[in-house]
Amino acid sequence: MKSHLIGILLSIWVALSPALYFHSGEREEKCIIEDIPSDTLITGSYKVQQWDIHEHRFLESAPGLGMFVTVTTPAKELLLSKLYGPQGTFSFTSHLPGEHNICLQSNSTKLISFGGSKLRIHLDIRVGEHFLDEAIAQAKNKVNEVNFRLGHLIEQIHHISKEQNYHREREEYFRLTSEETNSNILWWALAQTLILMLVGVWQMKCLKDFFIAKKLV
Repeated sequence: MKSHLIGILLSIWVALSPALYFHSGEREEKCIIEDIPSDTLITGSYKVQQWDIHEHRFLESAPGLGMFVTVTTPAKELLLSKLYGPQGTFSFTSHLPGEHNICLQSNSTKLISFGGSKLRIHLDIRVGEHFLDEAIAQAKNKVNEVNFRLGHLIEQIHHISKEQNYHREREEYFRLTSEETNSNILWWALAQTLILMLVGVWQMKCLKDFFIAKKLV
């Protein structure tokens, strides 16, 4: 019960964690790894800022610069490959559980070159979440708003349950792997002991035959 509660709290913390940013060069590819259950919606939002060598700061936008987003599955299959603008949102649904590689690479969308410009990329990855603000904004009354919020909460509960089942399966897999490894180590230790005993008996026999041959015994 305690471990289940801790897992739920960790899932909520991941879901509520703030976005991150990292620096990248022109046409440099940066990748992150997300451990995702199967049949889970992943939504990513990003924004690119370009370094201004004259003002010595990052500009709020990077006009003319595109972002090439690729996503590969644990089986190394290409799940998403698309060119976006300097700011955008991408989404995909996982078909296999495991570590997915999400890669972003800057690419100029105009006939200009940034010549190794320094970029700052803000990235926000949401696992198993749908955007709720737009649905609430379109709600005509409080009842619809409550229904939307309730549906979103139920969806989050299902996602957390799916996340827990996925981690439980991985824990069971690692447990079986550890038990198999420990069993192999035990049999290897027994084999080593048996080999040492046989070598010792063989050495004693050879030594005895040597003494007999030299008539020392």
